[in-house]
Amino acid sequence: MGSNLNHLGIIMDGNRRFAKHLMKMPWKGHELGAKKIETVLDWCYEKDIKTVTLYALSLENIKTRPKREFEFLMDLFRREFKNKKFREKLKNNKICVRAFGKLRLLPQDVRESIEEVVEETKDYKEYELNFAIAYSGRQEILDAIKKISGKDLKALDEKKFEKYLYTSGIKNPDLVIRTSGEKRISGFLLWQAAYSEYYFIDKLWPEFTKDDFLAALDDFALRNRRFGS
Repeated sequence: MGSNLNHLGIIMDGNRRFAKHLMKMPWKGHELGAKKIETVLDWCYEKDIKTVTLYALSLENIKTRPKREFEFLMDLFRREFKNKKFREKLKNNKICVRAFGKLRLLPQDVRESIEEVVEETKDYKEYELNFAIAYSGRQEILDAIKKISGKDLKALDEKKFEKYLYTSGIKNPDLVIRTSGEKRISGFLLWQAAYSEYYFIDKLWPEFTKDDFLAALDDFALRNRRFGS
C-alpha cells in the first residue's frame, strides 16, 4: 500500500452529457471540458505527478461525431494549442508535451499547432504531458505489429515490443481515472494499462472537483498493487 503515483491517465468523459444537462449544444460541454483540463493539470503539478496522459479524442470519435461538432472540436484544439498562457506554463514548469494517435486525420493547421508545441517542449525533463488524439489502443497495437513485420520475431519480448508503440519511452500509467459513470476503458492504452489501477467516478468531466481528484489519489494510495502476481 502507499504506492507512488508517477503517471496518471485520465479518460475525460461526459462533456456532451454535461452540455445536455445545461440544455446547451454539445460543443459548449467540450469548451467547459477544456477549461477543466487546465485546472486538473494544476492539481497534478501540486501533487508532483510527473506524467499525465489525457484521452483527448478517440479514433472512433472522428468517425462518428457530427460534422459541426467535429469542426468545433478542431477549433478548440487550435485555440488551446496556440494559447499563449498554456505555452508559457509549459515553459515555466519544464513540461514536455507529446501527442500520439492518427494525427494525420486532423486538419493540417491543427496538426501543425500540436507539432509546434511538441517541438518547443521536447527538451524539457521535469514533467510529461501526453495527449492521446485520434487514438485507438487496438490501432496502436496493429501499427506496432506492422512495424515489426519481417523482423526476427524469436527475439521479441514485451520490452522490445513496447518500443514500437506510440508511447515508446513513456512509463506505463499507475492510475487511470474515468469520469461520467461509465465503467469501461474504451481502448485507452490497452497494452500500457494492463496492470494499472482504475478509478471510476459518476461525475461528468466538467463537474470533476478537487475533492474528487484527491479522493481518487487517496483510494490509489490504499491499493495493494500485485501486477498480476
